[in-house]
Amino acid sequence: MKHHRHSSLTGRKFMNLSEKDMSFDEVFQRIIRFIEKDPAANYRLMVGTDSQVHKLHTVFVTGIVIQRQGKGAWACVIPTVFPRKYMNLHEKISMETSLTEQVAFLFDDKKKNQLIDMILPHIYQGSSLTLEGHIDVGLEKRSLSRFLAGEMMARIESSGLEPVVKPESFVASGYANRYTKTPSKFLS
Repeated sequence: MKHHRHSSLTGRKFMNLSEKDMSFDEVFQRIIRFIEKDPAANYRLMVGTDSQVHKLHTVFVTGIVIQRQGKGAWACVIPTVFPRKYMNLHEKISMETSLTEQVAFLFDDKKKNQLIDMILPHIYQGSSLTLEGHIDVGLEKRSLSRFLAGEMMARIESSGLEPVVKPESFVASGYANRYTKTPSKFLS
């Protein structure tokens, strides 16, 4: 089954606290530059989405974080606002996962290979790159989110990312979450 790749992301802009209108190509160039500074390090490229239900709308924020383990990170987000309240947990988590998948598909094979080729010459010095999809669900016993976790993990895996759940899924529960709380600050 062929996915509709980044159709709803066309023309949409990424942002962080210092830059507002970045295209995905600009985001990718910043990731390249970040890795270029120290290609012999350990990297995690992480994508995750969190949401916050407000009175008349729901704000979903998808974060991309490239982390050089032990030595900093670069990150950005893309917000999506739906003009209704998402009250059903399954529907909300499913939409978060869809938005994470859409961003994951932007990292096509050509882009992934470009990143891997930067790390490859340093692999014997211990360099590494993992691509992770962070899901805002946990595997606690008797929790409703546990039932959703298996489904969402399978979807993230099929989008080419390694699924990561709570409490390790900090891109969803930490970084993106901050932007969902005060949407007007970033969406104006």
